[in-house]
Amino acid sequence: MYHKTVLDNGIRIISEQLDHMKSVSLGIWVDVGSRDEKESENGISHFIEHMIFKGTRNRTSFQIAKELDAIGGLSNAFTGKENTCFHARVLGKHFGILADILADIFLNSVFDPEDLERERQVIFQEISMVEDTPDDNIHVLFNRFFWMGHPVGFPILGTIETVSTINKGTILKHINDFYVPEKIVVAAAGSVDHQTLVSYFRPLLEPLNRGNSMHNRTIPPSNGGVYINNKELEQVHICLGGEAPSLLSKKRFACAILNTILGGNMSSRLFQEIRENQGLAYSVYSFLSAYFDTGLLGVYVATDPANVNPVLSTIQKEIRKISSGDLSESDLSAAKEHLIGGIYLSSESTDGRMMRIVKNEMNFNRYIEYEELVAYLEEVKVDEVIEMSNSIFKEGKVSITTLGPLEEAGVDMETLRF
Repeated sequence: MYHKTVLDNGIRIISEQLDHMKSVSLGIWVDVGSRDEKESENGISHFIEHMIFKGTRNRTSFQIAKELDAIGGLSNAFTGKENTCFHARVLGKHFGILADILADIFLNSVFDPEDLERERQVIFQEISMVEDTPDDNIHVLFNRFFWMGHPVGFPILGTIETVSTINKGTILKHINDFYVPEKIVVAAAGSVDHQTLVSYFRPLLEPLNRGNSMHNRTIPPSNGGVYINNKELEQVHICLGGEAPSLLSKKRFACAILNTILGGNMSSRLFQEIRENQGLAYSVYSFLSAYFDTGLLGVYVATDPANVNPVLSTIQKEIRKISSGDLSESDLSAAKEHLIGGIYLSSESTDGRMMRIVKNEMNFNRYIEYEELVAYLEEVKVDEVIEMSNSIFKEGKVSITTLGPLEEAGVDMETLRF
């Protein structure tokens, strides 16, 4: 059963009680991410996520870790383009201890300068690890090129240069500017009583009044073109894609189906043609990134330098086939069942449930039943998927980024005409 309480200062507390579950997932969310950063402070949201666990006025970082381990807690945190989350999962009987720890790190972190310097080095290593992992780094490069000049394209981790300048003062200012009541959501799912949840967090969070955030997000323009990053590697890593519907658009359901058919699973067209039939790549897939006001449908593949143009030609061919109407009712039905199965399977996880109710609250300001989501998927027609393919893969609107031993002269530009 779903419940929602709004505190006097605007903080939202939501829960989904699931009596058949023995565990509870609890998260404190802030509707702020890397797209809300200045370019000079890129990576500050992620830096705060790290520092939150490094000690409070009541606990050292070791005590935080030890107390979570002592209750079998699976704790984590993550920073995205649009939100930041601090969460953990424990048995329902340990909810009170978990709530106390999460509230403490969220409200009482000290951001000690010595800890900050140590954690800065950890983040440097994290950035270097991504740069040394081509199948991760290509996505960072592609996003920066596709959303050129806009914060949506900024890397979530930041860069060595920007992370080097972040200090306690900039962190506290960022928290003061963005960690405001209307952007904070406390969410729990599983073995939890809503009134117990509210009774615990109300006295801690209701006094919180850091003012109103005046920051407004701007819609990012997408950028078509070719961006070649010549680097000595064994393979060429490729990302290409176009602008897709936002999280708030009902067209996102047709886009999700298109993504599934194109490269979203093992029976998808790109996987079957590029990997299974031609043996041109080990890793090939399509992906969908949706945000509050825009989205991206892309394709990733890694291949031998000699196979770049055959791979691009195959991608072009498969997209053109869909855009020209080569799509059957059985294709549509199989993709729908794949997506519906994923929706219901995720419902068996308290983490999945907790994250779902928060994202629905942040984006739609309401609880959305699973059946409503499935109904929207079921309504999608073949023509809508074909139209979606044509709208995303437009002439001059498709962007491609490569990383590996490849010069621009080595790319057959005809393969990029959709």
